[in-house]
Amino acid sequence: MNSLLILNARLVNEGTIREVDVLIQNGRIACIGADLQHQAADRVLDAAGKYLLPGLIDDQVHFREPGLTHKATIATEARAAVAGGVTSFMEMPNTVPNALTQALLEDKYQIAAATSLANYSFFMGASNDNYEEVMRTDPQRVCGIKIFMGSSTGNMLVDAPDVLARLFANAPCLVATHCEDEATVRQRLEYYREKYGDQVPYDIHALIRNEEACVKSSTFARELARRHDTRLHILHISTGEETELFEVGYRQGGQIRLADGSPKRITAEACVHHLWFDAEDYRQLGNRIKCNPAIKAEHHKEKILQALLEDRIDVIATDHAPHTADEKAQPYWQAPSGLPLVQHSLNVMLEFHRQGRISLERIVDKTSHAVADCFQIAERGYVREGYWADLVLVDLDQATLVTPESVWSKCGWSPFEGTTFGSCVTHTLVSGHLAYEAGHFDEAVQGQRLAFSR
Repeated sequence: MNSLLILNARLVNEGTIREVDVLIQNGRIACIGADLQHQAADRVLDAAGKYLLPGLIDDQVHFREPGLTHKATIATEARAAVAGGVTSFMEMPNTVPNALTQALLEDKYQIAAATSLANYSFFMGASNDNYEEVMRTDPQRVCGIKIFMGSSTGNMLVDAPDVLARLFANAPCLVATHCEDEATVRQRLEYYREKYGDQVPYDIHALIRNEEACVKSSTFARELARRHDTRLHILHISTGEETELFEVGYRQGGQIRLADGSPKRITAEACVHHLWFDAEDYRQLGNRIKCNPAIKAEHHKEKILQALLEDRIDVIATDHAPHTADEKAQPYWQAPSGLPLVQHSLNVMLEFHRQGRISLERIVDKTSHAVADCFQIAERGYVREGYWADLVLVDLDQATLVTPESVWSKCGWSPFEGTTFGSCVTHTLVSGHLAYEAGHFDEAVQGQRLAFSR
C-alpha cells in the first residue's frame, strides 16, 4: 500500500484542533486539507469521531535486547509501543553486553532494522573508561549519550569526577543522565537493610531512593552542564524539588528556547508512572512499581504535572523497563527495578485530559512536538506536509481495559492491570505504514532509523 487517505479526522497538531483529511503517499504526508475525498488512494479510512495525533516519540525505553531477551526483545516491545500509539523510541544502553562501543551500538541498530515495527534510535553508553568510544558517536545518526550518574539496572555507574568533566565538556551530542546520588542511596540502603532485614515497610523503596538522592545528583548534573555548556537532558524527574532546577522554555524554529531567545541547553523529562502512581500504591502493587528513581509521596506527582504545564519540564516519556513476573515477585531486596509502560502511556495522559488536568494540545506537545525539537529529530513529531506519516488515531469514547491477556510486552503483565482507561488507540501508522489496526499488526514493513538535524 503506497497511499492512504484519512477522512474526517479531528487533527490535534501545533496547538490547534481542526477537522481535516490527510493524504499519505510513499510514507509521507502529501496533503492536509478540508475536502480531499476525491483524491485517489489505495485505501480510504474514515476517521469520523476520532482524533488524529502525531505518533508519540518515547525518548527513554529499555527493550532488553541483546542479552536479556527472556524479559523482552526489540520486536516484542516495539509491537507494544505501536499498539499504544508510540511510533518512535530511543532505547538505553544497559543491555548485555552494555552498548559501550560503536560496534556494540551498531549491533542493536541491525537488530532493530530487522525486527522493529516502530522507528528507532539507541543511546551510546558511557562508562568510566570508554571516553574515546563515546567521542566517536555520530550526532546525526545517534539520539544521544547516556550517563548513569546513579546505579540502576546493570552496572554502568559513571562516578569518576575527571571522566564526568571530560564527557560533559566534549560530548558530541546531547547527554542524557540518570540522576541519583550514589553515596546517598548506598548509605540509606545499608541503614534500612540493617533496620528492617526482610520485614520491610511497604514504601521502603521511596525511603532508600529518596528526594535527597535525586535533588543532589540533578543539581550536580546541572552545575556540570552550566560549567561546560553541555546539551543536557535529565531523565525521569521524580521530585517536586527537582522541577525548580529548570527554567521555563518555549519552542521556536525547531528549538526549545529560554525567555531571552537563547537555546534551552538543559531540558528535562517526566515519566507517566511518576505522574500516575504515588507511594501509597506500594501497599497494593509492591515490587511491581519498584523503579529507579523511586515513585514517591503524592505531592510530588502534582508538582511534576504542574512543571510540565509551566514548560519547566519539556517532554513526557515512559522509562519502559520490563522484567518477568517471577523476577518481580521476589523479596524486595532481590526484585529488580523497572516496569512495563509503553503500551499505555497515551491512555494515561488521555485519562488526565478526561479529568480536565491537561489539554489534548499539550499532550501532543509534550509527547511528540517537544521531543522532536529536544532531540532535533528530522521530519518527525509534527503532522506537516512532507514529513513522515507517523500518526495515531484514538477514540475518546471507547474504553480500554488492561488485562494480562491484552498486554503485548513479552513480560505479560502491567502495573495498570484492572484499570479501565476511557480511551482507545485504534490505528497507528509508522512512516506511512498502517502497522496497527483494531488489535492487529501488519509487520510486512519495519520501522526506520531516526535521523537528527544537528
